[in-house]
Amino acid sequence: MIKRALEQQIREKIFKGKAIILTGPRQTGKTTLLKGIFGKMEDVAWLNGDDTETRILLDDVTTSKWKRILGNARIVVLDEAQRIRDIGIKLKLITDQLPEVQLVASGSSAFELANLINEPLTGRKWQYHLFPVSFGEMETHHGFPNENRSLPDRLVYGYYPEVVSNPGEERAILNQLADSFLYKDILMWERIKKPEKLTRLLQALAFQLGSEVSFHELGQITDLDNQTVENYITLLEQTFIIFRLPPLSRNLRKELKTKRKIYFYDNGIRNALIAQYQPLELRQDKGALWENWLISERKKWLHYNNIQANTFFWRTQDGQEIDYVEEREGAMWAYEMKWNPKAKAAFSKTFTRAYPQHQTMAVHRDNFFEFLPFPK
Repeated sequence: MIKRALEQQIREKIFKGKAIILTGPRQTGKTTLLKGIFGKMEDVAWLNGDDTETRILLDDVTTSKWKRILGNARIVVLDEAQRIRDIGIKLKLITDQLPEVQLVASGSSAFELANLINEPLTGRKWQYHLFPVSFGEMETHHGFPNENRSLPDRLVYGYYPEVVSNPGEERAILNQLADSFLYKDILMWERIKKPEKLTRLLQALAFQLGSEVSFHELGQITDLDNQTVENYITLLEQTFIIFRLPPLSRNLRKELKTKRKIYFYDNGIRNALIAQYQPLELRQDKGALWENWLISERKKWLHYNNIQANTFFWRTQDGQEIDYVEEREGAMWAYEMKWNPKAKAAFSKTFTRAYPQHQTMAVHRDNFFEFLPFPK
């Protein structure tokens, strides 16, 4: 079994006086992770929000009813918690009235989407987010040489646990995962009125991977108004399918301010949406896949290592650009993504003069591991 980076962090928070909340997309291994941590412990009550009887049992739960449900259990694990009505208030009852009980709750995209827990559990929770498997986790699992050798396949098929665990079946698994994303967590959401247009929007974003996008242009492609495009993109972010990278705009009048780049959390899901599984060496979008993979992996690395950073891309109106910029501890770290180690990466003097506290790096096939350091 692949050891997840969050396991030790969660173990350290058990019985530390707050609820433990684990979010993330479906099929990223949340339940497997929790079973690995709590499965062999005694006095654990397991409840699943996908189970109809559980939802009925918790429909009008009170403190006294919680005590009856939990019995002698000192830990309660509630999986798919977003399926429980008024779940935030019900979890608050445990944290406030049963402090001797360790509450653990997990949920897929709708958990955050409906804002069910943030207000009721303010100051009462440790919250973690589980991404698809990371390069670092796979490196730990079977060593750098093996994972490095698998990198071309990862850029095409991504890192969902079921995908990396079943070589040879990647396409069928990804097609099923893409449908699950769309139909279970998004298209069933009550605000979605035109699911076919949401699918077209996702495909448009997939084809524009690594490029600046505008809501107006996306609206023309999908026949949606600008506000609906923005609402759908926000929804796709909240369901952990895509994320935005805003432009860095502080010191220069000609820096881009309105456009943004949009990336997918997983290359495999992106490729499944447009049914493109060609080997990496045959692809025209190799550079975009490399950039998406690096930036999504960096996002995982920052999160799992508890590193706070502001992230951007940089571009001016006359076309000068830098793929990825991090602001950490008052300094700018500028990165250019090049699959080919021989490709030259030029860093604009306009940028270096505007942001004198900076460091630069070209990230390519032969040195990417420096961009994704092995956890200490």
